[in-house]
Amino acid sequence: MKSASALYRMLGDEARLRILRLLGEERLNVTELTRVLGIAQSGVSRHLGLLKESGLVEEQKEGGYTYYRTARPEDGRATEPIWDVLAEQFARGASDPLVRADEARLKEVLRVRKESFATHGNGERQLVPGRSWAAWSRALGLLLPPVVVADLGCGDGYLTVEAARWAKNVIAIDRSNDVLERGRALASRRGVTNITWRRGELERLPLQDRTIDIALLSQALHHATHPATALSEAWRVLVPGGRMLVLDLRRHEQAWVRDRLGDHWLGFDDDELAGLMRDAGFSDVTVRVGARLTGDPFTVLVAGGTRPSSTGRRTR
Repeated sequence: MKSASALYRMLGDEARLRILRLLGEERLNVTELTRVLGIAQSGVSRHLGLLKESGLVEEQKEGGYTYYRTARPEDGRATEPIWDVLAEQFARGASDPLVRADEARLKEVLRVRKESFATHGNGERQLVPGRSWAAWSRALGLLLPPVVVADLGCGDGYLTVEAARWAKNVIAIDRSNDVLERGRALASRRGVTNITWRRGELERLPLQDRTIDIALLSQALHHATHPATALSEAWRVLVPGGRMLVLDLRRHEQAWVRDRLGDHWLGFDDDELAGLMRDAGFSDVTVRVGARLTGDPFTVLVAGGTRPSSTGRRTR
């Protein structure tokens, strides 16, 4: 009776039920579970320890990582009937907003894992020395002439640092001083010195007119209060013939990103994004899918445009 009481008390915790539901779909490590659940890593580890002690979860070692999955016991084990009950409850709760948010974040975690070269191609591990997407991005950057780049809404600066490897100079702009400090620290660790870090808003850039060759808005436009104004500001600071590159999300229904990630907009329709760029004055506008996985609620759009070389004013 004590054992049964302890088991049911443990299952009375929402976080542990969420973990069991996730691990019933996919084996995950602690870091991946933390990203999905939005719970501190110490809390996730504590929950996993309890679930493991109860026999509901087991761990597997692979490639230096520890993965967890649900442990379906053999028939006749004490916890066997629990799985039937849980499966029924999980099925009933499939439309719950919390469950749908967990599913969306799980898809994103699996996308990141799939893009890792540790497990790439036909679902099998491949050893290909020297293969690296980062190296390819740096190599492609060498095809460009020395340019001045503005990373608008730079975040923690990972894209900023990569751009700095091939750009003449990069100006990184973000509204958060804390974020800029993390970017500076990253650049310092990487030995990158051709970056200027500035605090500013997307709708009011701390840049002079016609001083930037390439403007980047990577997963930043959906944070702007007024996306049209942000794009107009990008147009203003570009030199004639300068290029605008936007990476953002296609319109979706994952409302949890507003509170969890501070998103102001739930992405943009393809035609909507193209229209915003044309209205801001860009020509040769192209919008296409940059990344998409089956079943993933998030699709990345890639959009490009040019500030015309003519000196005429924009027409709306």
